[in-house]
Amino acid sequence: MSEQPPESPDPSATGPTAAPFLHAAKGADKISPGVTQRDTQLQPSIVIDRVSHSYGTGDTCKQVLFENELTLWSGEIVIMTGPSGSGKTTLLTLIGGLRSVQEGSLRVLGKEMKGLAPAVLESVRSKVGFVFQAHDLFDSLTAYQTMQLAMQLHPYADEEFRTRPIRMLTELGLEERVHYKPENLSGGQRQRGAIGRALINQPQLILADEPTAALDKDLGRNVVNLLQKLAKEHGSTTLIVTHDNRIVNMVDGHVVSDVDVQESLAVGQLLQSCDVFKNSAPQLLATISGAMKRERFEAGQSIIRQGEAGDKFYIIRAGRGDVSKQQEDGAVRSLVKLGSGAYFGELALIDDTPRAATVTAMEPTELLVLGKARFLEAVQSNSDLVKQLRKAYFGSCSWGVMAGWMVKRSRRGR
Repeated sequence: MSEQPPESPDPSATGPTAAPFLHAAKGADKISPGVTQRDTQLQPSIVIDRVSHSYGTGDTCKQVLFENELTLWSGEIVIMTGPSGSGKTTLLTLIGGLRSVQEGSLRVLGKEMKGLAPAVLESVRSKVGFVFQAHDLFDSLTAYQTMQLAMQLHPYADEEFRTRPIRMLTELGLEERVHYKPENLSGGQRQRGAIGRALINQPQLILADEPTAALDKDLGRNVVNLLQKLAKEHGSTTLIVTHDNRIVNMVDGHVVSDVDVQESLAVGQLLQSCDVFKNSAPQLLATISGAMKRERFEAGQSIIRQGEAGDKFYIIRAGRGDVSKQQEDGAVRSLVKLGSGAYFGELALIDDTPRAATVTAMEPTELLVLGKARFLEAVQSNSDLVKQLRKAYFGSCSWGVMAGWMVKRSRRGR
């Protein structure tokens, strides 16, 4: 049914194992907490306005969508979460034109989907790449032929029609499985074939339904890079749905992060309330919140001690702490009380100096903790962060700044 590729790689490969997806956004600049400014030239790819949907009729009628409203912009990569049966797949199939809109308005790539003429609907579908829950590959087609089948929806020059599938399969790590049919591919390889089929035509809109692929770290990064490349170069919009509120990132046999989406949002908001992080990009905040751990201290326990080396950054999630400092005469002076949302420990990490004061839990206290290495990675990836820290340091915006200033003053007085 199709031409053979220019060369046939020697078949041998090992099956990969697991990969996460990334949440990012293009065209949105954070100008202050809670305020987003978008490029006015960008157009929404999806506009959902009071969309409802039901299955069945009469006594068997069951409504699954209730007046939903949502806008996705060109270039965005968005993850939608929710439990099984919450209507995610129904919404996705409505957006993809696989179901008819019953109530409300749904505009996809500038076209109103409700009552859309079949010819126009086909045109919209040709601009959408769909990754289904099951890979849904044709058993009789090789990976190469699957790519070419999808390409037949668009006009391509003969050379491009022949070589593009090789490039796509190579980017997905399937260069040694070009002529393999699904029965000879692992589950992860089949999933990558389905992803390749969705991306081969550089669609304006990519819809991924429960893409629980088993991809290793490098292959997972390749897929993310492809999505980001399409977003950057072609303004493609990607919507990924998953039933789990937790995003577990397992890399080569190790769980490296385990993030509850709602918890991550809450932590991100706490980070954004800190002076040093308030102007950070949402993607950086998401990365930091995913890396933070919880620690609990009982009343009277020391969280950090004056003079010790700094190895962690802290945010109080619940509870209270007392900040104290030992003076030159040996007396201990209480400086300030800290409550929920207060942060400390950053200065010792930035300046690589001993802790300037002691913090003691006044009651059972829960903290969000970021290790020194991850904190410094965040600093290095955001040049403004150091400026914010220095500004906070000299502006006495936190207890750590105040304690540090007292140390510097006492040294000058010697």
